[in-house]
Amino acid sequence: MTKTTKVASDRAYDDTKTVLPAEFARGVYIQHAPSAQALKLMHLMIAVAGGRMAEDVMHEIKGSDIRQIKGIRKHSKESLVPLFAEIRAVTVIYDDTLTKQVTIGGFLDTAKVDYRYDDHGEIKVRWWFSRSFRDTAADSTHWAIMDRQTVFALRSKYAIQLFQHIASRTGQQFKNSERFSVHSLRAILAVPEGKLMRFADLNRRALAPAIDEINQLSRFTLSVRPIMDGRYIDEVEVSWEEKADATPAKRELDRPKAGRKARRDGSAETVTAGFPASGSIEFDERWKALKRAAGCNMDNAMIAEKFRAWCAGKGLALDAQNIEQAFSSFCAKVGRV
Repeated sequence: MTKTTKVASDRAYDDTKTVLPAEFARGVYIQHAPSAQALKLMHLMIAVAGGRMAEDVMHEIKGSDIRQIKGIRKHSKESLVPLFAEIRAVTVIYDDTLTKQVTIGGFLDTAKVDYRYDDHGEIKVRWWFSRSFRDTAADSTHWAIMDRQTVFALRSKYAIQLFQHIASRTGQQFKNSERFSVHSLRAILAVPEGKLMRFADLNRRALAPAIDEINQLSRFTLSVRPIMDGRYIDEVEVSWEEKADATPAKRELDRPKAGRKARRDGSAETVTAGFPASGSIEFDERWKALKRAAGCNMDNAMIAEKFRAWCAGKGLALDAQNIEQAFSSFCAKVGRV
């Protein structure tokens, strides 16, 4: 059987995908479920390790490399330390019904955030995976191919959890649906104990929004069918299929996240106001939000003036359809000054 680590090594050239052990993708967090930001960092750590994820070695990434990833916060020492503390506290349980073994363990052994290079605006992050995760990765012969940009674009931890679980199931031939008890579904979504106990609340606050996000931003289309037992919902059937045309999802991933929920809900304006023809963006929250998201701290009047000059040089109209993306990319290139 092909090992997951071999698949990860063979796909090292493809920085758009991450290979996860299916056991991890389907893992159930029984204590200290990670937040969305922590989940994204965990995915990044696995992606960086690649085929070496099962080795007892140190892995490393520069802060500047993290900041270049769209969908992940522009992290500093102050934001990374609590996230690693959160990841260190995670407990994962995986029940292998074939070997009849239940594995209980963590994900991270040790992490270090080296900020000796702070004068240059640089930090380095180093970590060692836990023995539990390394053993799972070493023995794994089933894997999930994750679209990295989709994972980093998803806002909800429930969406990330469901997306990685479904991605681990899509390789199974002749299977495009699965039934879950409501209890199992809560565990897969990593709903905290005592929260969203009624199915109506679980569906409204976690499941339905997660499916909406996945359908908008991924290569999958998911649907849900509640299965009744008398007056009560006993199980939920989740069905999935790969989209014949994933272009709309890819196009949405390339757009700024500002306004994404409105576009998903169908409440976005069909006509987008163009970039201001004069003056600063000081009092325009829309353009300021795009600037902040791109990690740019230039003066609001100066960035507006420079962007208008850049558009003029490119022959790009200020009310062009892609003006938001153009401004976001321009701000990202300017960066911090």
